[in-house]
Amino acid sequence: MANLTSLKVKNARPGTYGDGKGLYLRVKPSGSRSWILRVQHQGRRQDIGLGSVDDVSLAEARDSASRLRRIARLGDDAIAERDRGKIRIVTFQEAADLAYTELGKGWSEKTALQFRSSLDLHVVPLLGRKRVGDIETAQILAALGPIWTAKPQIARKVRHRILQVLAFAKSHGWRTAPLPELADLSRGLAKQPKSKGYSAVPFPELPGFYAAERVKDASPARLALMFTILTAARSGEVRKATWNQIDLKAREWRRAASIMKSGEPHVVMLSQHAVDVLKLARVRFSDEGLIFPSFHGKMLADMSLSKMMKLAGRSETVHGFRSSFRDWAAEKMPHVPAMVPEMALAHSVGTAVEKAYLRSDLKVLRMQLMSDWGAFVTSASPKTTSANRAGKNQTIVAAKERGLK
Repeated sequence: MANLTSLKVKNARPGTYGDGKGLYLRVKPSGSRSWILRVQHQGRRQDIGLGSVDDVSLAEARDSASRLRRIARLGDDAIAERDRGKIRIVTFQEAADLAYTELGKGWSEKTALQFRSSLDLHVVPLLGRKRVGDIETAQILAALGPIWTAKPQIARKVRHRILQVLAFAKSHGWRTAPLPELADLSRGLAKQPKSKGYSAVPFPELPGFYAAERVKDASPARLALMFTILTAARSGEVRKATWNQIDLKAREWRRAASIMKSGEPHVVMLSQHAVDVLKLARVRFSDEGLIFPSFHGKMLADMSLSKMMKLAGRSETVHGFRSSFRDWAAEKMPHVPAMVPEMALAHSVGTAVEKAYLRSDLKVLRMQLMSDWGAFVTSASPKTTSANRAGKNQTIVAAKERGLK
C-alpha cells in the first residue's frame, strides 16, 4: 500500500521516505525533493532517478515507477530505457505537437493546420499542461462543453482530435489508461441541435432560377455561379479554375489534387451548356489564367458567389446546388447507378474491396448524366421582359466567337 500523500510530499523534512514497491521520496537539506526508484538488475540494486517533485507529481512518479519495474522484471536495463527517452512525462500540449508533426506527414496542409489550430484554441488552454496519461473523461467534457452546442460540427472534430492525441500518446507509452469511451463522452454532454446541412434550392425551382440569372449582366461572379450549378462543383474549385485545366475538345475540366477537398485529382465531364458558359467567359475576360477573374484580375472572393444569391433574393447556399443535383439524380434519374452522380460530385464511392475492382472512372455515364443535368437546368425560358436583352447578348457573343476562330 502506498505510504505517501501529496501533503506529506510537500511538508517532508530532509530524509528518505518510502511509498512502497521501491519508490522513494528523497529530501535534501537544501529542501530540494526528488523521486528515486530502487530495482534489482542482474542481482544488483539500481537506484533510478525519476525527476524533481517540482516537475513530477506523486501520481506521475508512481506511473513511471510501475513501468520501469516491469522493464527490470524482464531483465532489461531500466536506467538505459529511461535515458533513451522511452519513459517520458509528456503533457497534452507536447503530445499534440508530436502527433501533429508525425501524423501530419500523411495529411493535407489544410487538415494539419485545422488539427493544430482547433486544439490550440479549444483544448490546450485547459488541458495543455496536464499529463497526457492523466486526462480522463471529465476533463475532456470540460474542454468540449463551451462549444458542444454553440459550434457542434467543430466540437465533434475537436473531440476526434483529442482522442487522436491520446491514442498517439498511448502508442508511445506516455499513457497507460484506456482511451475514454465515446458513449461516456456523449452521455456527459447536451444533445446537439440537429444539423440542417447546407440549405439548397429545391431542384424543381432551379430552371426558373437559372433562366433569371442567364439574362442578367454576365459578371465574373454570375458566370462562376452558373458554371458551379452546371458542374455541381464546389465554389472554391470554380473560383480557382484556370484555362489550362480545360479541354474543350474532350469537354473535360481536369482538376489537380491541390484544389480538391479530397486531395485527389478529379475530372468533371462538361455538358454543352457548361461549355457555353466557358466560351462566354473567354469572350468577356480572357482565355489565359483564371477563368472567372475578379475585375482586378485576381481570384474571386469567397463571398462573391453568395452575393449573387442574395441579389437574386435567395437565402440558400451556393454549396447547396450540389444537393440540388444529387436530389435531381435520385428522383429523376433512378436508372443511373448511384455511384455515377457520387463520382460526378468527386465523392469517394464503394467499399475498399469495391474500389480495388472498380478501375473505370465511368466517364461515358458521367458525361451523359451531366448533359441531362445541363438540359434540365436550362430548360426554362427567360422571362419575356428579358428576352430581347438575352437575344442581343447572344448575338454579340456569337459574333465575337466567330472572330476568335
